[in-house]
Amino acid sequence: MYGTLSHETEVNVPASEAWALYGTLELTYICVPDLFAKIDISQGDGGVGTVITPTTNPGSLFSTYVDKILLVDNKKMVKEVHAYQGGYLGLGFNSYLVRFEVIGKSKTSCTTKVTVEYDVKEGFIANTVHVSIEPFIGLVNYGNNYLIKNHKK
Repeated sequence: MYGTLSHETEVNVPASEAWALYGTLELTYICVPDLFAKIDISQGDGGVGTVITPTTNPGSLFSTYVDKILLVDNKKMVKEVHAYQGGYLGLGFNSYLVRFEVIGKSKTSCTTKVTVEYDVKEGFIANTVHVSIEPFIGLVNYGNNYLIKNHKK
């Protein structure tokens, strides 16, 4: 079974400024310790092939898991992070990805979009109850607030 969830938020900063946060590891680093207990980068520098192991704060569905960045398109301002080990893959999902996009609106504003796409094996469809866009809305809101607070005027 395939599913998708997405959310868009407008932020009053130029798209290039937002992409400097979302298209790199910057967002990952600013979230510690508020959203994650720690983040380990075992391979790469934020580009394609980077392997990220977040350790979450108490109360999260997974205490740790491994993700891999499989797409960074600086021209289209799109980044895709795929589940690599554990996490949703351990719940019977064939794939689980999060896509971050920055869409320019004007010289001073853009839209940040986050999309979750997943494919779950037959027999594990009940586990889709755990899929939610809410943690990523929180992440994007955190990032957008950071952008507004640190906006280069």
